[in-house]
Amino acid sequence: MDYIDNIAFAILLIIGIGFFAKNIKKLTRNIKLGKEIDRTDNSKARWKSMAMVAIGQSKMIKRPIAAILHIIVYAGFIIVNIEVIEIIIDGLFGTHRVLSFMGGFYYFLIGSFEVIAFLVLITVIVFWIRRMVIRIPRFWNKEMKGFPKNDALYILYFEMVLMSLFLIMNATDVQFQELSSGNLISQFLTPIFNGFTPESLHIIERSAWWVHIVGILVFLNYLYYSKHLHILLAFPNTFYANLNAKGKLNNLEAVTNEVKLMMDPNVDPFAAAPEGSENQVPERFGASDVTDLNWVQLLNAYTCTECGRCTSSCPANQTGKELSPRAIMMKTRDRLEEVGANIDENGKFIDDGKQLLNDYITPEELWACTSCNACVEECPVNIDPLSIIIDMRRYLVMEQSAAPQELNMMMTNIENNGAPWQYNQMDRLNWKDE
Repeated sequence: MDYIDNIAFAILLIIGIGFFAKNIKKLTRNIKLGKEIDRTDNSKARWKSMAMVAIGQSKMIKRPIAAILHIIVYAGFIIVNIEVIEIIIDGLFGTHRVLSFMGGFYYFLIGSFEVIAFLVLITVIVFWIRRMVIRIPRFWNKEMKGFPKNDALYILYFEMVLMSLFLIMNATDVQFQELSSGNLISQFLTPIFNGFTPESLHIIERSAWWVHIVGILVFLNYLYYSKHLHILLAFPNTFYANLNAKGKLNNLEAVTNEVKLMMDPNVDPFAAAPEGSENQVPERFGASDVTDLNWVQLLNAYTCTECGRCTSSCPANQTGKELSPRAIMMKTRDRLEEVGANIDENGKFIDDGKQLLNDYITPEELWACTSCNACVEECPVNIDPLSIIIDMRRYLVMEQSAAPQELNMMMTNIENNGAPWQYNQMDRLNWKDE
């Protein structure tokens, strides 16, 4: 019977990890649909940024209560799941608490795990209260309806169940409880099971063990569909984040290339140019769809935690404008998923008549942005919604001439008068005489 259990466990493990690997492969493919960008410079600063922001969670502390709660859950995810190693070994080889040979250190670990599991359980309950009872406004923006709202709750319920199962598993393990070592929390649960026969306790312990590991594998594979993918992607996202000073915009390479073509007297603008040559027709300016964005921006979209800190700090959103930086990232991810599904179905992307601009993100949202970088500053994992907004604005201006009237007037004045105002160039310095 144990032999059958071991085989069943191995099959379950292979299926769970295999499906996870398949989704990670699809995720990587989707991110690589973005344009190439070099983010390998200054590796020392990048490693430091990842250590401080992703591991040290330095930007979370700006909101201390949420930061402390999140750190507890983060520690629980990392530390408590170390016991998964033992579960896997026991499941594959039919052993029971195989790491107990470490003696006192083992029971110290299990005791620590129990305390952390209990703290995580309390913390996720507090998170649930903040979201559903106190109803903190940033969790109830209009984009946080349907699946986005439920997704956050699903994860909280997952954590509650997994932590409870861990403690129940320990509380019903008779041999473990008899040692009175390491059962710092589970000892208080054992009275619940008083009167149960040893056989019943064994069934409860084994059931909790199986449901616990199945729950972990389900949770692992649910990550791909959830905002909690940031558990994994926060590390590369902070490493490849933009290190330039906030507010410094990049020069558009497509514009630079076209200017070079215009200034080269040897270039025939009507001649067909081979793929990859310097004389090739320049790519479009800015971005209208996800494939016009770079791969770091697409990584940003998948990393978004949907915490709403960006939107709650956005001055445009605070004054009732349509813009929500969180919604920008969510819509970018949704469109990228749609493009990926199109490729999965057809083997390659077949034009579906849609694009990120207009079908997902409206010009009204883009022009509401003040470019203040508050969203970038607030993001706990260094996501940059502004870069996507700027690239889509560039497309509107340079490809569609669809800038607001005020902006078009300003650019016309700069072209004709050398200043944003509508007066003769000879009068540009009259202000100094006033």
